[in-house]
Amino acid sequence: MIIGDRYELDDLPLGRGGMGEVYGGYDQKLDRRVAVKLIRFPYGRSDETLVKRFIHESRIMAKLEHPGAPALYEADVYEDPSFGPRPFMVMQFVEGATLDHILGEHGALPLGWAAGIAAQVAAVLCAAHERGIFHRDLKPSNLMVCHEGTVKVLDFGLAMFHDPELPRLTRTGAIMGTPAYMSPEQVRGAAVGPQSDLYSLGLVLHEMLTGQRVFDGSTEYHLFEMQVHEPAPSVRVHRSDVPEELDRLVQRLLAKRAEDRPAQAKAVHDALLPFVNEVRPLLGVMSPGLSPVRMYAEVVSRIAGGADARSEPVPRTATSPEPFQQATSGGFDFSHGDLARACSQAEALAKASRYGQAVEVLSAVVVPADRMLGPLDDEVLALRLRLAEVLFEGGDYRRAAPAFGELHRDRARKHGPYDERVLHCRRQEATCQALMGETGKALSMLKGLLADEQAVYGGNDPRPLELRRQIGLLELGAGDTERARLTLSALLDDLTRLHGPEHPDVTKVRNSLIRLTM
Repeated sequence: MIIGDRYELDDLPLGRGGMGEVYGGYDQKLDRRVAVKLIRFPYGRSDETLVKRFIHESRIMAKLEHPGAPALYEADVYEDPSFGPRPFMVMQFVEGATLDHILGEHGALPLGWAAGIAAQVAAVLCAAHERGIFHRDLKPSNLMVCHEGTVKVLDFGLAMFHDPELPRLTRTGAIMGTPAYMSPEQVRGAAVGPQSDLYSLGLVLHEMLTGQRVFDGSTEYHLFEMQVHEPAPSVRVHRSDVPEELDRLVQRLLAKRAEDRPAQAKAVHDALLPFVNEVRPLLGVMSPGLSPVRMYAEVVSRIAGGADARSEPVPRTATSPEPFQQATSGGFDFSHGDLARACSQAEALAKASRYGQAVEVLSAVVVPADRMLGPLDDEVLALRLRLAEVLFEGGDYRRAAPAFGELHRDRARKHGPYDERVLHCRRQEATCQALMGETGKALSMLKGLLADEQAVYGGNDPRPLELRRQIGLLELGAGDTERARLTLSALLDDLTRLHGPEHPDVTKVRNSLIRLTM
């Protein structure tokens, strides 16, 4: 079969998963092997909204440039005779052995190998989480160990289908993922953040060290029960040579409450590095002899090996001048017409999901507009808001969060603290914090916002009601089950009183409460 007028697929798939099939293929135009993933829609039927979301999310994922993630070459839609419009992704073809095959062959891995594989995965997750991309289906079959000893994290497929608007703090619909490797908050359909991927990494690391799955039930429901309620056994119960410090790290990764896990993948990577030593070639996995990849990595490690080089860079806010801004601001005869043209151009780019270009266009006029018209000019405020929204839509939460924060403070100075857009920016800032894994900070911000929204709009307005649902799901995602139960139960009573028991909003909250019983 040939799709996209150039990709010739092998007869049999390389693998199947919850989101479709992966085929080896051949790019006739560039004369190279590729991997092609045919996406299967949730619920088994095509949906125009999901097609648009697929294109939107694939453009965000294409920016995930890391040696440990296969390059995404193309994402498009072809006409499948059986399914209608069907999205597909064309990716780098990776040679190697998946971790599940390695574990099946070797059982428990040497300590250095287990720590080395997990540390590489943590580095990839660090890059993904900075882009607001959560894997959601991390497991041994999605980890490819290449012949040089490097690891590729495969199949960010479930990351493609999360809500693109504010309820993006959680997923909609049925539970998706692999039960043996799902976090408690995924099982419960709660807010998913970086710590969910770290829980899955903990399950994989535990399995590499012991040769056994942490939880292995006879049914999916049994596995869900174990993920939510059953503590993970100590690695040292199965393997006494594992250092206590490494065992404690695994236990932290497998904490049932997301807030009790490490906050960031970088911290996990750094904690694992001391255990990556005396790593000898693993039979049938790592090719002996000269490796240009290892030669390259050795040079990089010596260049950037100092402690100062590994410190985190100071995040740049959305309004900080970029090189392009500095080049265009000097001597720029600025006018309101320039603002209108920039906004129109950026809007067209954003509608086409070309967020990087839209940010460049808006950034190029933010600084001169601020200087010429003042930071509190209404057109400048609107321009800054659009820039913050484009950063958010493009998944750049680390730049969007301070942009929204500065905006709601500046706008409040001119229009007062209860201005509708001030409240909107506060909500967006909190949402960014949640999506970066700062659940405690996000909850504090949202609860303060809720009190103000109720004062402005009244308790029965849809905006504070939806905010209460988000707070409940965040509490649930953080593992605060009792507080989430109280929040969602009170919300269910109010929604039922307002809309009746069969309203869609009532059903959503009721389903969340049902999952609390898992």
